[in-house]
This record gives sequence, structure tokens and C-alpha cells, in this order.
Amino acid sequence: MKLTGQAIDGFLRKPDPKIRCVLVYGPDEGLVRERLEQLARTVVADPKDPFRITDLSGDDLRADPARLADEAAALAFGGGRRLVRLRQMTDQHAPRLKAFVEAPVGEALVLVQGGDLTARSALRKLFEGASAAAALPCYADEGRSLETLVRATLAEARLAAAPEVIDYLVANLGGDRGVSRSELAKLVTYCGKATSVSLDDALACVGDSAQIGLDMLTNAVAEGDSATALRALDRLGQEGMATVALLRGLTRHFTRLHLVAGLIAGGTSVDQALAALKPPVMFKLAPRFRSQVQRWSAERLAQALDLLLDAEIDAKSSGLPERALVERLLLRLARGAKTASR
Repeated sequence: MKLTGQAIDGFLRKPDPKIRCVLVYGPDEGLVRERLEQLARTVVADPKDPFRITDLSGDDLRADPARLADEAAALAFGGGRRLVRLRQMTDQHAPRLKAFVEAPVGEALVLVQGGDLTARSALRKLFEGASAAAALPCYADEGRSLETLVRATLAEARLAAAPEVIDYLVANLGGDRGVSRSELAKLVTYCGKATSVSLDDALACVGDSAQIGLDMLTNAVAEGDSATALRALDRLGQEGMATVALLRGLTRHFTRLHLVAGLIAGGTSVDQALAALKPPVMFKLAPRFRSQVQRWSAERLAQALDLLLDAEIDAKSSGLPERALVERLLLRLARGAKTASR
């Protein structure tokens, strides 16, 4: 069985008793671990109970293919349902799991930790196709799911937050559930006995320094501030940001400017055009973004996007020194910001 959407939440709260084997996989390793722990707690309260929990590896299955069935059928000393955990399973383990997943024995719940499995994965297909098994994907938090996590964490800590604070946290979290929870815990600790979280609090605690440097660079370029842009470029170089990632960050910013400028050129008001952006511009940065829109026409922004595309192609294929290539581009775009007019 394949679990998606709201079915995942319901299953995590109360797993279907007919499901004996669960594969939890995906690129978000923190979320994979969190969901495995949540499922484990539906069977055993103590995650370290040696009498009711058995951990197996791929090497264990290779050495003794019958080990999984034996452990799943074993009775726990002192009673209670047992839990069998299989760590870091890959497609190469699918043949050894096949017989058990298709016809499980015993009463134990078997939890299988997988990595970032593709749709063609043999392991995924095995669990999705078996009547007594389920495959549960874990993708990076984004959009509504990440906002729900942020709001729930702050509410649990009895901290209020304005919309712009929520927007900032959603924009700067989400790559890994474990990291997101850690960052939010750090924010809660930072706020201490306060009853609300300010934007300054969020800025002080949460955010990738490389992303902050990239924001500094993109805004400086769009405003024609070449000196600040070059300082930001130096900072990003020290952070180890790849040239292509930097160029794509610039492209995303100029694409958003182009969308707004295009709407305005079509007769949409500035406020309505800004409201059309998803995700929205953070409240604190909205005046700067509005000012940048006023500097650039849709036509000039289209030309800037062409330059960015050409630069990315050159960075990948020309063999030119990347630092010189990016510096030249930044200076050219910054000059464009000074001469652009609506």
C-alpha cells in the first residue's frame, strides 16, 4: 500500500493493524527518523526496550536470511507486541525481504528505514504492492506542512508570532525535519520567558548564513550597489557556495521582479502585483523589493534574465574563470539598475 497526503497523518496516529511491515523513506532524513520513532511508539513506549525491540542490518539478513522471520515470530519476555527495525535498507535488500513482506509471520511490527528511493525502486514497489505492507514517503517540509510545523511548535511554547515572522521561518526552514525542529527549539530557548517572537528574534536565530549572503547580493545587484554586491560575493566564496547556485539565486530574484513588473505593465496595481508572488515578499523586505520594481522595466528585467542564463551556460561549459565571469555579470547588472527606469 502506498500512503500519501492526509492518509499519512492518520496512519502515524493509528497504524492499520493489518499492516505488518512499513517502509519509511525519502530525502528528508530527519523526517524519516521522526516518523519511524512515531510508529515505534505505537508499539513500544520505551525505544530502548531490549526485550521487545530488535535492530537488524543488511549484513544480518545477508548472514542469516531467516533471521527476520525468526525475530518477528518471537515472543517478548514479559509480554507485549514486539518491534523489529531494519536500518538503511536499499534495493539490493529487496530480494531478501520479498518473502516476508508478501507473507509476514508472527505479530511484530517491522519498520524498514530506506533512503531517497525513486519511483522505480524495487524496495518501494515491493512495499507498495503487498497487502500487509505500506510505503510511507518523507519529502522536505514546504508550504502548508512547514507552516503547520512552525505554528504548532510556537503554540506549544506559548509564543505568538506575526505573519511576517511565520513567513520568514517558512522561507528559511524545511530542508530537513530534524534540522527544522532544532532551529525552532533554538528560537524558543532564545525567546526565554517572552510571550511572542519578533522578526529580529527569528533573524537572530534561524537562517542559513550562505542564504543571508545570497539575499544581500541579490538585493544589492537589483539596487545598483556594486560595492555591496562584490562584498557579498566574497562572503559567499568563503561559504563555499557554487557559482551555479549563486547564479540561480540571482535568477530567482530577477524572475520574481519580472513577474511583478509584467503585471504592472498590464495594468495591475503595484500592491496587487506584489500580492501575486508566492511565496510572498517578507514584510521587512517589501519596501526594498517595491523600490527595485520601480527601478526596472519588464523589458530590462527580461534582458537581465537572458544575461543570467548565458552566464550559467558559460559557467558550466566555457572553462572561463568563474570568479571573473560572475564579477563582470554583477557589475553589468548593477549598472543596469542605475540606468533602468520605468
